[in-house]
Amino acid sequence: MSFSEADAKRFHRRARFLFTQWKSPSNANLFHDVDAILLLIGEDDYENPYRKSVTAETWLLGVPMYQTLILLTPDKTTFVCSGKKADMLEGLKKGDKQVTIDVLRRTKDAEENMALYKPLIEELSGKRVGVVEKDKFTGKNIDEWKKALESAGKSFESVDITAALSACLAVKDEDEVKTMRIASRLSVNVMKNYFIDEMSTIVDEERTVTHEKLSEQTEAILDDPKLVKKLRLPPEADNKEDVDWCYSPIVQSGGEYDLKSSAMSNSSNLHSGVIMCSLGIRYKYYCSNIGRTFLIDPNKTQEKNYEFLLELQKKIMSTIKDGVKIRDVYQQAQEYIKAKRPDLEKNFTRSIGFGMGIEFREASYVLHAKNVRELRNGMVLNLSVGFADLENPKPADKRSKMYSLLLIDTIRVTNDAPVVLTDGCSKNLNEVSYFFKAEGSESDAQEKRPIKPAKKDTPAKSAILRSKFRSEDQDEESREQRRKEHQKQLFAKKLAEGLAKFSDVSGNGQDENKPVFKKFESYRAESKLPQVKEQKIIVDKRNETIILPFYGMAVPFHITTLKNASKSDEGDFVMLRLNFITPGQAGGKKEDMPFHDANATFVRALTFRSADTHRMAQIFREITDLKKDAAKKEAQRKEMADVVEQDNLIIVKGRRPYRLPDVYVRPQLDGKRLPGELEIHTNGIRYQSIKSDQSFNVLFSNVKHLFFQPCDNELLVLIHIHFKNPVVIGKKKTKDIQFYREASDIQFDETGNKRRRHMYGDEDELESEQEERRRRANLNREFKTFAEKIAEASDGRVEVDTPFRELGFTGVPFRSNVLLQPTTDCLVHLSDPPFLIVTISEIEIAHLERVQFGLKNFDMVFVFKDLHRAPIQINTIPMSQLDNVKDWLDSVEVAFTEGPVNLNWSMILKTVLNDPADFYRNGGWNFLGSGSDEEGSEQESESGSEFEMSEDDFEESASDDESDFASEASEDSMDEEELSDSGDDWDELEEKARKADERKLKRNGEEQAPPPAARKKQKRH
Repeated sequence: MSFSEADAKRFHRRARFLFTQWKSPSNANLFHDVDAILLLIGEDDYENPYRKSVTAETWLLGVPMYQTLILLTPDKTTFVCSGKKADMLEGLKKGDKQVTIDVLRRTKDAEENMALYKPLIEELSGKRVGVVEKDKFTGKNIDEWKKALESAGKSFESVDITAALSACLAVKDEDEVKTMRIASRLSVNVMKNYFIDEMSTIVDEERTVTHEKLSEQTEAILDDPKLVKKLRLPPEADNKEDVDWCYSPIVQSGGEYDLKSSAMSNSSNLHSGVIMCSLGIRYKYYCSNIGRTFLIDPNKTQEKNYEFLLELQKKIMSTIKDGVKIRDVYQQAQEYIKAKRPDLEKNFTRSIGFGMGIEFREASYVLHAKNVRELRNGMVLNLSVGFADLENPKPADKRSKMYSLLLIDTIRVTNDAPVVLTDGCSKNLNEVSYFFKAEGSESDAQEKRPIKPAKKDTPAKSAILRSKFRSEDQDEESREQRRKEHQKQLFAKKLAEGLAKFSDVSGNGQDENKPVFKKFESYRAESKLPQVKEQKIIVDKRNETIILPFYGMAVPFHITTLKNASKSDEGDFVMLRLNFITPGQAGGKKEDMPFHDANATFVRALTFRSADTHRMAQIFREITDLKKDAAKKEAQRKEMADVVEQDNLIIVKGRRPYRLPDVYVRPQLDGKRLPGELEIHTNGIRYQSIKSDQSFNVLFSNVKHLFFQPCDNELLVLIHIHFKNPVVIGKKKTKDIQFYREASDIQFDETGNKRRRHMYGDEDELESEQEERRRRANLNREFKTFAEKIAEASDGRVEVDTPFRELGFTGVPFRSNVLLQPTTDCLVHLSDPPFLIVTISEIEIAHLERVQFGLKNFDMVFVFKDLHRAPIQINTIPMSQLDNVKDWLDSVEVAFTEGPVNLNWSMILKTVLNDPADFYRNGGWNFLGSGSDEEGSEQESESGSEFEMSEDDFEESASDDESDFASEASEDSMDEEELSDSGDDWDELEEKARKADERKLKRNGEEQAPPPAARKKQKRH
């Protein structure tokens, strides 16, 4: 293993930066005019991982390398290390603008190793060498260096440059900030998704758990695969080796509090009062930290002090910016306390944090009243604001007499307000306060759970948010080649899965969906037949039966056995013919009516002749109406066949349910459109209209997808639920339900009438726009918070998915051109009905149709793994989006092909289902396009030609599956392609134009066009 090219670039960039700072005249005093920098690193000390020498080495190389000597001089950088480490370091000799590197290999022979150090000692003899004096390592290489130094009889002046190294490492570059942002998200997820739930459960159930035990449980979560899933770690942190703890989580309660970062959890039991927790995660050796205080049944004084702590933290962050001295930040915080709450001045902590990076605590950048160093843009700070040893005026017990308050966040310094990297875990009073005691009022009884933050990053196993930067120097052809190679792998995987799935299946693959013979019973016994005194035809609507006179007997025929009826007049008589369903009928559909014994004797038709024309006409109408009613009932039965009956909703007890008021629902309930209220209960949600008789429940067990779509660039903000199985809401069957609120302000009137009446906003348009943005932001926050609460209440069965609008593309899935937006798991259109939700994991293959030069649009067809399911076709996607669509399909692991024409997919799937095993043995879907997005006419192979539609068939089917303007655009663009040829002369172009006109007129059924000469005459006129 060796360092990659990216690692080499990072090393040389940072080494050059270090040399630039070192030789800068302004930093001469900081580096004490040293001639060289020596980092002598021994064995790993697990008790103290944060040492400046190791920090500097990790900053340069990306990983710590123990038992290594690094000597930096203005001319070159020298490494002395073992053979394996030397092999890795050889990878740094890549790229241009290099820093000269010399790698010396240590062996197991101590004498040989001492000889390696002698040239270095001679080079340093009599010079000023910068070292980190506090770092005292042990190890074989340390002993060898000391012996070599003694035997050489030469020395050099050691100068401590710890402060200089801290200054160089304090400002983080973009890669470091990105890594620390991921580390901060990890800390937030542990706090939010595990510790808060575990702590509140322990307090609620009154379990006896010590601080040490809870700290150990929290620390062990990273090693438990089941609990790690609960954390919902970001996709970038998929390698467990990159994730570690900065320190053991600190849990404190019961009057014993230590606000220092070096505090430890003690053996006392967790106390139901004020509970403090701080924890930090390292990701790729970069640290983060977060701390929260939780108030259990707080009194008014505690709430007041906590709210002031929030105000103080905001005040401090408003003073943190580039160029500000650290002592000024602390002094302004003290002055704010004196002005607002002088009684808390004595309880304020002596420091409010420190700089952070690879080292958890950078000693040179501690935020206290005596530090004169300046903050710089790019620094990352651990901001720790707290009040210690506060007296509780209303203690519930002895351990509640004293308490402390602490807030810790990881922030990044900028030129303006700092960026909070741990903002995903809320710290508002109503989010950290819990009420468990018997309440005197309804408001005190409510348990206020923390709000779940929004997902802002790309989900796992998805690359749909990849960005392409010019600095990466990506080659378009290499990207295309990588995509083709990946598609080949996907097709090979699909073929293997198909062979494994259908290897034991032979012959007709439709056996599992074969219609079942149904018995129709008109009457259970002969006595149940109506009394027929005369030989007449009787229509029994109640039993859906026609009773016919048959050789003097009344014979019942169920209406389902009747194919059709016809009536004809012959003079004074009327002929009534009844045709029944029998096997082997021409044009009959075998799947409509299966037979128990197809070889039995069947009555195919009966004809009756009567002179009573009025009665026969009445019987014909009754039979026709009965047939229609029976067909309608059968259609309704088939439609409702997959509808499931939901379980009962379990109402939440002990507190009021979370509510989202003033929301509308789609599909709309019966009657006028009225707003309603959405409530979260134990096993589902309930929608209650303002009309008490209109409500329905949605159970978590039947929710397949939960979407939140913000109102950015939309008219609505909405929460959309896609069901696993259809349900009946009102009287309609649906597989989707949507709760929304309009983003436009109902009080705003462009004419100014309502605006003046309600005094809404300022007359200035800028103020109105700002108010509109604030209103939309509040709507987004409210709906997103509620969607996250739904996911939280479902115990992990449901996750919130948000469409990525920037990855969207337009298309026609139904009858109108809409914006289709990818999400983590789906491709959706949620803005208007009919809705489209395509689950990516259910897609077998995607095929791009009408991909050819000259056309402005192309189509996309999704074939599902359930081959009995009808494919979904999206028409009229702009050709400019072709590469984006391909990249998205490839990134979400969907195999796709492309072709120049539309295919008859019903015929293709019918052929596949006839013998799926044989289909996959013959190459499966490779017949569509050789398994990748290759272009050209080579795709029109013989195996695929039998499924291609003729031009006439395509025009007929387009009316059902495509929009009118899509087919017109395709036809016009094809005509343009036929008429365009820059290499032909005028005569050839004229001849081609004439032939094209003839073909067009023949299609339209018109007369043949006049000859070219006639057309020329017409043009002259």
